[in-house]
Amino acid sequence: MTNKKEIIVPLLPLRGLLVYPTMVLHLDVGRDKSVQALEKAMVDDHLIFLTTQKDISIDEPDSNELYHLGTLTRVKQMLKLPNGTIRVLVEGLKRAKIAEVLDDEDYFSVKVEAFEEPESRDVEDQALMRTLLSHFEQYIKVSKKISTETFTSVTDIEEPGRLADIIASHLPLKLKEKQEILETINIKDRLNRVISIIHNEKEVLNLEKKIGNRVKKSMERTQKEYYLREQMKAIQTELGDKEGKTGEIADLKAKITEANMPSNVENTALKELNRYEKVPSSSAESSVIRNYIDWLLAIPWSKETVDDLNINKAEKILDRDHYGLEKVKERVLEYLAVQQLTNSLKGPILCLVGPPGVGKTSLAKSIASSLNRNFVRVSLGGVRDESEIRGHRRTYVGAMPGRVIQGMKKAGTVNPVFLLDEIDKMSNDFRGDPSSAMLEVLDPEQNHNFSDHYIEETYDLSKVMFIATANNLSTIPGPLLDRMEVISIAGYTEHEKLHIAKDHLLPKQIKEHGLSKSQLQVRDDAVQGVVRYYTREAGVRSLERQLAGICRKTAKIIVSETKKRVVVTAKSLEDFLGKKRFRYGQAELEDQVGIATGLAYTTVGGDTLQIEVSLSKGKGKLVLTGKLGDVMKESAQAAFSYVRSNAKELGIDENFHEKFDIHIHVPEGAVPKDGPSAGITMTTALVSALTGVPIRREVGMTGEVTLRGRVLPIGGLKEKSLSAHRAGLTKIILPKDNEKDIDDIPESIREELSFVLVSHVDEVLKAALVDGVEQ
Repeated sequence: MTNKKEIIVPLLPLRGLLVYPTMVLHLDVGRDKSVQALEKAMVDDHLIFLTTQKDISIDEPDSNELYHLGTLTRVKQMLKLPNGTIRVLVEGLKRAKIAEVLDDEDYFSVKVEAFEEPESRDVEDQALMRTLLSHFEQYIKVSKKISTETFTSVTDIEEPGRLADIIASHLPLKLKEKQEILETINIKDRLNRVISIIHNEKEVLNLEKKIGNRVKKSMERTQKEYYLREQMKAIQTELGDKEGKTGEIADLKAKITEANMPSNVENTALKELNRYEKVPSSSAESSVIRNYIDWLLAIPWSKETVDDLNINKAEKILDRDHYGLEKVKERVLEYLAVQQLTNSLKGPILCLVGPPGVGKTSLAKSIASSLNRNFVRVSLGGVRDESEIRGHRRTYVGAMPGRVIQGMKKAGTVNPVFLLDEIDKMSNDFRGDPSSAMLEVLDPEQNHNFSDHYIEETYDLSKVMFIATANNLSTIPGPLLDRMEVISIAGYTEHEKLHIAKDHLLPKQIKEHGLSKSQLQVRDDAVQGVVRYYTREAGVRSLERQLAGICRKTAKIIVSETKKRVVVTAKSLEDFLGKKRFRYGQAELEDQVGIATGLAYTTVGGDTLQIEVSLSKGKGKLVLTGKLGDVMKESAQAAFSYVRSNAKELGIDENFHEKFDIHIHVPEGAVPKDGPSAGITMTTALVSALTGVPIRREVGMTGEVTLRGRVLPIGGLKEKSLSAHRAGLTKIILPKDNEKDIDDIPESIREELSFVLVSHVDEVLKAALVDGVEQ
């Protein structure tokens, strides 16, 4: 055991240097604190405490950045050099540990505990000393960097602790390792530690010598590059790396065998691996081949998930994640039923079409969850290069597979649910037509042999369940659309939005804003108010943003006003979201002459259009405004021609076109409008303006008109009906040929609307005008 003795001395931090007891060496000192510490030591008893700083880059370390165990030394000589630094000669005396830092303004003054080395030695100490000397002698012979005189000088040392310190000072150790030896107070432990270090150093030297000999034997071809490669090979051999590339080739071969690829693909992979083995690593071709092999290994060739064919469970998952959307859910359950019976059905290719925010992408995720399949999504918006789909040929720099193969890599199985998002947003240019490349992907008769330019080998996509999403079918090329089963998602009714907000959106936003259900309660009438007065959309994205606004305001109230609970009602809604943005029910407040309400279908759902007709004195000039497209302009011309040719039957002056100019306007002139369903609306507005008979304010209408007054069918009836309901209309006039489409309208909407089926303009006028038209 060692004894401790406390003394107060100045402290001198050392950078990259360590002093053991009994060592004598020169130090160059230049830092101000260090100089003052030396001067203090010279004034007192020449004692100073030396310790090493942990980070040598710090110029002015504090006590926490110094090792607390160092060496108590005596300053034997001090000399000022011409460059301003001071050279001192110090002699290490004892190990010491900082007990307390007393002052650190001008210099560090510390109270240290000095450790006294015991003088007695036992037999074990002598045995350890002999072992240490023996190892040190062998080390000197191998190293040849330490002179034999050094060994002769240390053999005369009789103190075991001093012997360990002196030998450690001659070893090429890192500063941290030297500090660990300094901190080893117990002499036996110190001897053992130094013996272990010398033993390891001998092993390293022997290994270096062995590597050097092996490299020397291979120097017959004597190029510097070859020498370096052989040296690396020798190092890798000693590390058990099977001589570098050889081991890599063996690993890749094993992975190819385990990948369970089709035989033709496996042969290609092995052939490329053989080329990779022969090509030098420095060659650019080497990285190209390696990337190709890596892609072949990354793509799933046989791994697949087992479909969960429990229809009841799948139905529960779909109902849990989405309210409404019955037709899509029914189609998925039909697929499951057939799969359960046949177990060999090819993956269907569905196309979910609808306005933004109706849940097309999240529905695809739910389908994957209900089938127990992996889910992968690829966005096709803005893709205009065929190579994005089919990949680039390997002759090009930076070539890589197309998005389909990249998606399969992400999926990790051969039968994922693969979402092709925004398929209607693809375009084409001089680089090719990506929609044409998609034909092979989405054709059930072809996609079992899909060819990617980069992979080159055919890939089977027949087990993939492709789901595409689109906002507008008109921009999808016909041949591509023909390969998909289109399912229309028109939008949500007010009743459905209430359920979605309460069951899905509000709980999600409460969680995301760090709130709890007990802190925020939004009453049903408040949610209904948000739907009616703050949103006007087919989907629910804007609704979710408004609910997020309520949550943000609630979070502020709870934090700033320390309220524990906030209740939002219809009356307090304006405090959270500001003034109402929309008027619920866009229908006119009273019956008006020359203003008819038309129903339109847009890419963001259904909408209502007010069509206005005004008369002014003139000579039959027809003026059309409101940024109308060609189709609507032609509808207006057809309506005008019909009214002229049937003026007498309609009770209109037959020469009206010689007396009046007619102006047809559709408000919101900055918004482009077009579509083949405004004919009967324009006709009704014209007749109303010319006869002075008002049009019923609660009536909305849609349908195209011929020159003989026949009403033609239209599309998008469900979307138009939803918009009519949102606008507060109660009666819809529609072509008789669209009677079959009424079943697609949600029952809750059908109950609140009355439908008038017409086949001729006479029936339209009778239903739309306040008193009908006298025939």
